Order: sequence, then C-alpha cells, then structure tokens
Amino acid sequence: MKKPLLLIFLVLFLDQCLKIWVKTHLLLGEEIHLAGNWAIIHFTENNGMAFGMEFAGNYGKLFLSLFRIIAVFALAYYIYWLTTKKAKSGLVLSFALIFAGAFGNIIDSVFYGRMFTESYGDVAKLFPENGGYSGLLHGKVVDMLYFPILQGHFPSWFPLWGSEEFIFFRPVFNLADFSISVGVGIILLNQKRFFTDSNFTLATQNNKSAEANDAPAPEAEKKETAAE
Repeated sequence: MKKPLLLIFLVLFLDQCLKIWVKTHLLLGEEIHLAGNWAIIHFTENNGMAFGMEFAGNYGKLFLSLFRIIAVFALAYYIYWLTTKKAKSGLVLSFALIFAGAFGNIIDSVFYGRMFTESYGDVAKLFPENGGYSGLLHGKVVDMLYFPILQGHFPSWFPLWGSEEFIFFRPVFNLADFSISVGVGIILLNQKRFFTDSNFTLATQNNKSAEANDAPAPEAEKKETAAE
C-alpha cells in the first residue's frame, strides 16, 4: 500500500498547492500565459463536475458533494481490496490516481466555501475572520489549466456547427481532473493485461469458491439428507 498512498498524497499536495496559490493570487477570470496562447493559467470556478460542467442548483450541488464522498469511500475500499488480491501494481496505481483526483475536488466542494472569501473584485483571503463565501459542502471547485492548442472555425458546410468557432481543448480543468483522466485512460488501455493477470484472477476465483462453499445447501439436498 505504500506506493498508492505516496501517489495519492503527491497528487493531493500538488493539486491543493496550485489551487490555493491561484485562489490567493489571481482574480476570477485573470490569466497568466505560460506559452503563448495555447498554454494558459486561467482562473475559474465551477459548482459541478469535472472540466467545468455544472450541476443544477444548490440542491444539485449538495447531492453531488455527498455522492462524491460516498464514491470516494467506496473507491478507497476497492483499492484496499485490489491490494489484498495481489492485483497488478499498474491497476492499483491507476485507481489511486482516480481516488486522488476525486478526493482533491471533494476538498474544494466541502471546505473551500468556509476557507476563502469570494474572488470577485479582489483576491480571495484564506481563513477570513468573518467566514467564507458559503457553508460546508457548497464550495466551488477551482480550475485553472487551459490549453486552447487548436483554434479556428468549422467550414460553412459542416453539419450543425458550420462557420462556428472551434477550440481544442476548450474546457478549463485542474490537476485533480487530469489525475482522474490519466487513471481512467491507463485502465482502458491496459484492461486486458490488468484484469487477466493470473494472480488476480486466481484470487478472485478462490474468493468466489469460498463463498460458494459457505452457501447453504439447496432444498433438494436437504431433503435427501433427511430421507437418509
């Protein structure tokens, strides 16, 4: 469990350091161009899911925060289960990346409303005396990574989006989102190798066999035993 834990702490540390720095040094909407117009630190916040997607209203936000917390606990247990079944280290580390990313955004959702003042018109203050901009579970997720590498317009003949502006990659995201995407991508690319590993498969089969042996005997067998 050492490697997954170290990876989780590293991702969380880098993610939170960058978010706190952006929140306490930039105004909402402010940008820092790292490499021309295709690699930008662009400070934005969202109430919802990864890559700036929104989820309806305050009740939607509360539901999403609670769902994230439950999902992270389930994912933590699954990572522990994988280690006990001797799964491939690549699979365990991939799920560790997903866990770290999900947990990083949970920190924003749960605590940032209390930790910071608003970023409108002034740089946010950390741990303000008069309280933050909202309550627990209603914080906004901080996003800042923006890579509009390709920009242009669709041809006029293009279906649905003819002549409209085209930007790739348009969403603004954070290190937590990136960690989740990398973890999912590694699993998808290596799923055959990860899930057909002999040790992992054998352990799973043994677990199922043990459960079957512990199951109560069928009614027919019980009757036969009684007749004898």
